[in-house]
Amino acid sequence: MSGGSGTVLFSLDGGVGTVTLNRPERRNAISWQLVEDLLAALDLAGRARELRVLVVTGAGKDFCVGADLARVGSDRALDQETRTLRGRSVADDRARLTQASAITETLVSFPMPTIAAVNGACAGAGLSIALAADFRLAAEDAVFNTAFVSAAVSGDLGSAWLLTRAVGGARARALLLDPARITAGEAARLGLVTETAADLPARVGELAGRLAARAPMAMAHAKQNLADAGWTTLPDYLRREVPRMVDCARSGDARRAARAFLEKRRPEFTGE
Repeated sequence: MSGGSGTVLFSLDGGVGTVTLNRPERRNAISWQLVEDLLAALDLAGRARELRVLVVTGAGKDFCVGADLARVGSDRALDQETRTLRGRSVADDRARLTQASAITETLVSFPMPTIAAVNGACAGAGLSIALAADFRLAAEDAVFNTAFVSAAVSGDLGSAWLLTRAVGGARARALLLDPARITAGEAARLGLVTETAADLPARVGELAGRLAARAPMAMAHAKQNLADAGWTTLPDYLRREVPRMVDCARSGDARRAARAFLEKRRPEFTGE
């Protein structure tokens, strides 16, 4: 199964969906067309009944360098932007960015496990997209930068929210307010990435295959538990956790897992 437009591609094979940012000539920099196409690809992935894991990556040598500053910064682009701003209200700009922010919300709340496969540069809003994934696997030569303040902007796509949860408040402040280039190894030490890999495609394929083989309901409910754990009180969390556990325990997949354990073999799950 495949789909998507030129700026974002989607494929599905063996339960593993792959969303690829596809502007390699611009280092997968974010344009408005890419925003719309990425939202459409995520919607397509979310509606695919056979999908068990979602991988997000970039075509070519980079993951995503954030907004397309080359287009914005040229004299011609500045003249065009001035004319555009005159015809567009602050409310229009806020509405567009709110729509773009749905990328982060969709990834964070995606029902199945998500993996950001970070190849090359990952900066600005591209870093926000990567941080929204459950797992962030980076090539050993990948580099990271929040970059927002360096471009005289404050940050978007949930940058501070995601960073704070990934590395803690103090480190998030340092990364956002004093942007600098970060190697993959340092990113792993800070918690920006889950791990680095000498062979990124092979490692992503290994992890995605293992996750895809797990019980879908258990994975989805575990993700909901993790989301609730970030904001609820313990009593409220426990009230939410109990029905999910009961639903899973009463499922056919739980019975299959128990039989496989007793028979000393790997279970095969159907999602029921």
